[in-house]
Amino acid sequence: MRVLNKENLVDILYGCTILGTGGGGSLEEGLEMIDEALSLGKEFKLASFDDLQPDDMIGTPYACGAISPLTEEEIRKYARLTETEESFYILCMKQMEKFLGKEMTAVISTELGGGNTATALYCGAMTGRLIVDGDPAGRSVPALQHSTYFLHDVPMCPMSVMNRFGEGAVFTNVFDDERGEDLVRALAVVSQNTIAVMDHVNTAEVLKNAVIRGAISYAEKVGKAFRDAKAAGEDYVDAVVKAGEGKYMFAGVVKESEFETKDGYTFGNTVIEGTGECAGHTLKIWYQNENIISWMDGEYFVTVPDLICVFNLDEAMPQLNPYTKVGENVKVIALPAPEEWTTERGLEVFGPKSFGHEVEYKPFCE
Repeated sequence: MRVLNKENLVDILYGCTILGTGGGGSLEEGLEMIDEALSLGKEFKLASFDDLQPDDMIGTPYACGAISPLTEEEIRKYARLTETEESFYILCMKQMEKFLGKEMTAVISTELGGGNTATALYCGAMTGRLIVDGDPAGRSVPALQHSTYFLHDVPMCPMSVMNRFGEGAVFTNVFDDERGEDLVRALAVVSQNTIAVMDHVNTAEVLKNAVIRGAISYAEKVGKAFRDAKAAGEDYVDAVVKAGEGKYMFAGVVKESEFETKDGYTFGNTVIEGTGECAGHTLKIWYQNENIISWMDGEYFVTVPDLICVFNLDEAMPQLNPYTKVGENVKVIALPAPEEWTTERGLEVFGPKSFGHEVEYKPFCE
């Protein structure tokens, strides 16, 4: 176990934002959560499964919803409701512990993203719980069933949900994880497109073989490479490619950027005109919160479960969906999918066909 300092935490969140492939929540809000906990003297204790007892209980806290900015209509719609003084993520966790009749020993991130990983870090620090060095996605993902918990048949319920207005509930049962996704997403839609969730509460003995171990340390490695290269005035994109054992995909200028909020997701397309060695070519990326499918000159290119990561060169930052602007200079890289997603079952759940694209997954390195 080790106590994370501010630099460690920043590296983790920058790494998670890169691995979030455009989704995973707001990096800015994630950094604010970390700063709040640190200002209160809270500690962030990162632990491995070796630090836990077999019967220690672990919960998975996160936010579910669209990542689009709120419209004026949405703001007016909820104007009469009062937001909770205490973090609704903490209230969601307390609601779960009250239901269970016991406290959890640790929390674990549901996905690698600047916002959602920060949520787990924050919940752990603010409540004095350990933070497990693992993750059931190894990247950011759109839906609740896109999880190694689902691959290993770890039950989702009991599942606690709480919106920012203090309206909460506990699901004692759902038909399956896809049905759980439908129910939670519907609640997010009527909760200003964001709802706090805690699910897959189970023992360390059960979860240790159902998650990607070391995922937080991997994110820290990627984030540190990014930060160190920027500080040294070096090529930070190249540093990330090397740290993540990835590959360059494309470089160019954003020609089109459009999105819509639908059914609790942010769907969008980004079209990039090539420059330099990529001149004369066009890359299109389609996202459902996260970057999912890409086409080079109209032909399928890199797809899930591999990671499609975009960098805004004008801001020297990883690009979050759906904030890409026409005229931005960008570089796009691919990073390898965790091996759990490249199995037959993994591809069935989180391959291109699961998003309605009749194309076989081909690793980007091929």
